[in-house]
Amino acid sequence: MSKLYLGIDTSYYVTSVALMDEAGRLLEDRRRPLTVSTGERGHSPAEAVWLHVKGLPEVIEPVLAQYGREIAAVAASTRPRPVEGAFLPPFKVSEGYGRAVAAALGVPFYASTHQEMHIAAGLWSSDSPPVGEQFLAVHLSGGTTELIRVTRRIGGFDEELLGGTRDLHAGQFVDRVGVALGLPFPAGPHMEKLAAGGVPGRVTLPSHVDGRYVSFSGPETAGQRQVGKAEPADLALAVIMCVAKTLEKWLRAAVAETGIQEILIVGGVASNGILRERLREKLEHRAVGARLAFARPQFSTDNAVGTAAIARANHMATTER
Repeated sequence: MSKLYLGIDTSYYVTSVALMDEAGRLLEDRRRPLTVSTGERGHSPAEAVWLHVKGLPEVIEPVLAQYGREIAAVAASTRPRPVEGAFLPPFKVSEGYGRAVAAALGVPFYASTHQEMHIAAGLWSSDSPPVGEQFLAVHLSGGTTELIRVTRRIGGFDEELLGGTRDLHAGQFVDRVGVALGLPFPAGPHMEKLAAGGVPGRVTLPSHVDGRYVSFSGPETAGQRQVGKAEPADLALAVIMCVAKTLEKWLRAAVAETGIQEILIVGGVASNGILRERLREKLEHRAVGARLAFARPQFSTDNAVGTAAIARANHMATTER
């Protein structure tokens, strides 16, 4: 009988379940976005938990009905990041369901995190993933903006936090200006479409990097001041270019400081094509020498594919000992 690996992730944005086989092939990738009312910028923790409790059975039951007897291990995102004290209520839904399913099937359960899911999804889906024992990872989303040194180990990888944001996350910056422009939440995909019609340089926003840390509160304030004054497409492009310029400065310094040239960029904000093109142009230039890798756009946004990959890696490492 073939061995399959189940992953579950319940973020502030999406209810997700994925299934992977021993060869690393993706068999199931089921997601249900958490709907947000027009003009709102997300959910409270209680609202997100309730939406996951209602939606997860409908997402996971078809997978269990078809493949349940072949599942060899289950992993779930149980907290946002692998650091002491990291906690968000929505992840208790994926943890609770994951533990219950694993116990019912009599298979191992592996507790993981949302950030590890994004990194694993990037390694699994990138056309040119990092190959070194160590690489830098940038996690860009509505809830995280962090620079991490990743070290591979048997069954997965370890993370060392190198830097992050002092205030707003990159995704919050994009969402706040996007919602002010009348776009749906989360605003990232809509901002990218709008920005495609913008004129470069017509609107500029400041970028701020202080050593290992970045800041988006000043750019967000400057962007809000342009709402109703600037052309929406020009402002949308300025927001994306501000994020790109901030990352460019941040990562140039990180490459110089650490000597690590391989960089994996993951998270919902990293699905933006304009952002990717700018970073490749500036950071893969021979003057910097970085080698960038991105998760495929559909695996940059919240998913459980990386969690299934984590279940597979941990279980295979355990059984091979």
